[in-house]
Parts: sequence; structure tokens; C-alpha cells
Amino acid sequence: MRHYGKNTAWVLILFLICSSLSLSAQEEGQEVLPLESKFKEPLTKVWFNTYGNIRISKRLFWVAQTHFRLQETESTPFVGQMAQIYNRHAIGYIYSKKFNVSLGGVLRLNFNTNEASMDRNLVPEWRIWHQYLFAMPLSSVMTYHRIRIEHRWSQGFAENSEYIFRNRWRYMFRLKVPLNSHKLEPKTFYVSPEAELIMQSGKEVVASPMEDLRLTTTLGYIVTPRLTFAAGLMYSQGQELSNGGIYKQSWTLRFHMYFSPDFRKVKNKLPEIHFND
Repeated sequence: MRHYGKNTAWVLILFLICSSLSLSAQEEGQEVLPLESKFKEPLTKVWFNTYGNIRISKRLFWVAQTHFRLQETESTPFVGQMAQIYNRHAIGYIYSKKFNVSLGGVLRLNFNTNEASMDRNLVPEWRIWHQYLFAMPLSSVMTYHRIRIEHRWSQGFAENSEYIFRNRWRYMFRLKVPLNSHKLEPKTFYVSPEAELIMQSGKEVVASPMEDLRLTTTLGYIVTPRLTFAAGLMYSQGQELSNGGIYKQSWTLRFHMYFSPDFRKVKNKLPEIHFND
């Protein structure tokens, strides 16, 4: 019994030590997660995106994408002001009509949308990205599986803030369903539901691995084999980097233009299946 009592005393002592260490860590400013997940009020955004797949040779193509992304502020609700400008480029390789890969870089310009902030208004962000896109026909429907991996260097708006490094792991599943035709051809309207999960990792990411979950429905129109327009609505949510227990949300109107110029002097220039992103 005495031996049992001694063990109990040691357990209590260890418990008190651990509790005091935990309290001291919290007092030193370490991140404390909320007892329950908290969802912030959703923001509204508007994105204007262009996607270019420019054929260079039989197997190679140049990916040229530019995105203009606006976000609501207190003084400019709904549409808001410029939040990011993307320049994403890469060289792609067409392995077959159902699979291609891309490798390139991104320059993203981040604008400070906090109107009360006295920090910098603009900071650059750099990325290296590679992508693996699978296109699988199913009757008259096209299904897409996209795996995109990004290596990301970003910094805050405060002066002299250091760059932090993160990896992003992205998977997207997408359908393209023709509405007024039996296949995806010129003068065809289509609907395109998609879901994308974006995870992140790195030394700065401890309790917030899920950066974004995006659910989108898009309506598109194929003008020619080289030109398509589309528009849709996206809902997204994800953990904040500073506190994994807080989730941000947004509703985004997205407008897209897809173009695929081909300057090669050959007859059969374009593949039967196009890899629109």
C-alpha cells in the first residue's frame, strides 16, 4: 500500500509540472487553439482569369495564365478592390491525349486589402509549380483529375517581414457535361462542377494543414476549338495559417477565357481532347 501511495504522489507531481509548463507556454504567446472551430463571416470575391495553352511542337506547349482577383472591403463591398494578380507560366509536355505534365513558375502580387493597415500596400510572392493532368472520357462527359504541387515563398505586409516557405498539395476533380450536343464541340454549352482540396505543409504549418476546400459550378460555351468562355460560382473554406481553429470562408464569382493558339504549319494541329484548366 505504501508503494502504491508513493506512485500516486509521483503521478500528481508530474501532472502539476506538466500543467505549469503548459500554462507558461501559453503565457509566452504560443498559439492556443479554440475549444471549438470558429467560422469567420464569408468574404465576396470576383476573379477574372485567362488560361492559355500555346502549342510549341508536337509534344510541347506553353502554359500562360493571368488572373486578376478582387476582394470586398468595408468601403467597396461585394466586388471590392484588387487583392492579387497572378502570372503563372510553365512548359507542358503532352504524353498522350489523356495525360500531360507541366513545370514552371509563378509571380503573384499581393495587395493589402486592410484599409486600416499602415503596412506596405504590395508584396510579391514566388512559386515553383508542377502539374499532372489526366483527362478521361466517359460517354459524352469528360472527367479530369488534376494533381498540382506548389513550392511557395510568401511574406507579410509588415516592413522587413521574412519570407516563409510552404508546400501546397492540390487535388482537383472536374466534370465537363455538354448541354446542347452529344460531345464537347464548337457552339456547345456545357456545365462543369468541380471540387478541389488544397493542403499545405512546412515549418510554419503546424495546426492548419487544410488551406482551402473549393466547390465550384461553371457554365461554359465553346466558341471554336481554340476559344472558350466560362463563368461560375465558387464556395471555399479553409484554416487560417495563424490559428488552425479558425476557418475563413468566401463566395467567389469567376470569369474565364481559355485560348489555345497553334502556329505550327501542320494539318492536324490540335489533339481531340483539350486540357483546359
